[in-house]
Amino acid sequence: MKILLYLFIILSSSVCFAGEPTIKNNADAIVLVQEHANFLWTLVAACLVFFMQAGFTLVEAGFTRAKNTVNIIMKNLMDFSMGSLAYWAIGFGLMFGINSTGYIGTDGFFLSYFDPNGDPWILAFWMFQVVFAATAATIVSGAMAERTKFSGYLIYSVVLSAFIYPVFGSWAWGSLFNGAASTGWLEKLGFIDFAGSTVVHSVGGWAALAGAMVLGPRIGKYAKDGTVKPIMGHNIILAALGVFILWLGWFGFNPGSTTTADKSIAMIFVNTNLAAASGAISAMFLSWIKFKKPEVGMSLNGALAGLVGITAGCANVSPTSSIIIGLIAGVLVVFSVMFFDKIRIDDPVGAISVHGVCGAWGTLAAGIFNSSGFSFAQIGVQLLGIGACFLWAFSMAYIMFKIISVTIGLRVTPEEELEGLDFIEHGGNAYPDFEVSTYAQK
Repeated sequence: MKILLYLFIILSSSVCFAGEPTIKNNADAIVLVQEHANFLWTLVAACLVFFMQAGFTLVEAGFTRAKNTVNIIMKNLMDFSMGSLAYWAIGFGLMFGINSTGYIGTDGFFLSYFDPNGDPWILAFWMFQVVFAATAATIVSGAMAERTKFSGYLIYSVVLSAFIYPVFGSWAWGSLFNGAASTGWLEKLGFIDFAGSTVVHSVGGWAALAGAMVLGPRIGKYAKDGTVKPIMGHNIILAALGVFILWLGWFGFNPGSTTTADKSIAMIFVNTNLAAASGAISAMFLSWIKFKKPEVGMSLNGALAGLVGITAGCANVSPTSSIIIGLIAGVLVVFSVMFFDKIRIDDPVGAISVHGVCGAWGTLAAGIFNSSGFSFAQIGVQLLGIGACFLWAFSMAYIMFKIISVTIGLRVTPEEELEGLDFIEHGGNAYPDFEVSTYAQK
């Protein structure tokens, strides 16, 4: 492999630079090869993160009822499609643009940084960032499943991608494109969130909490005495496949956040995998203890919890620490799902617990297990970032959902909910050759 690389470098130098090979033009060729490798790795990682949209679609469809499958598909398709345009037009500029103060600016609106005759890195960077924005947006779909008006969801997708996510992102990641000139206030404090436990997942998780609260629970979910009536998903095979796709996609999500093809990605790969495995195991054993059976839904969410938990610290904790982080995340997600059910917040897929709660845990864990050494000051900064994310994302999303609710409407009618959103909202049926039964209606 090394021989091929050296041969490529020599050939590159002879093609790109006239004359005999020299130490200088060989060095220039090495830089050129590295630059091209960075482009390739970043775009491959972006493809993996994009594929996570399929994973989210399958998880949400599997954990909900058959009569709402088309609606789940359409929401995941449109929050990426509309979110891409919103992030192109406004979101990227808010997140990485700069003004005279060095903070949020409008320089990048409509991808105006791009110069056809200049450095095309902005295109690769934008592509990687837009799939992150789409991840934050699609998290909310599962928590609001089976009772949300499609038109209201479209508006939400635009607002989160254009405004809510980018503003917090600028606080934590503002320098990733323009360097120190656009460093956000959390960055300046030393906030650690390498790949987005808070920036991506908690933003989506807290927005999901706001949406679920404004909507209220599905019909039949809770009895008058507070008893929880499980509404089972229609296809656990789809849910399981979705989790495996998300697990794969996370190998783009975390290692891809280096945007550099170098040796550092190896440890990030390992940490990501170990945390996911640990989360699945701890959630399985806890559900076995609590429910007397190794419950599959909790186990699947345990894997996702471990992935969310390691996302912040994947580049600055050891493999052993990543196992601990994943084990705790798997336990947290089980108790969190039970807690939200107890307070009658209906989240059909556990998105609030997986992404909001475990995202906060992962961000704190990045400080606790920091390979550079434990510091109470660092823990304080991590807690500040977690709190700022909750206050920003939850409050903005709550206001947005309330406005949607009192204007065009956020929730379908009870009759439409009982009928199913597939036919009412989309005039379609995911399973036309099968009779779909409805239960737990009153």
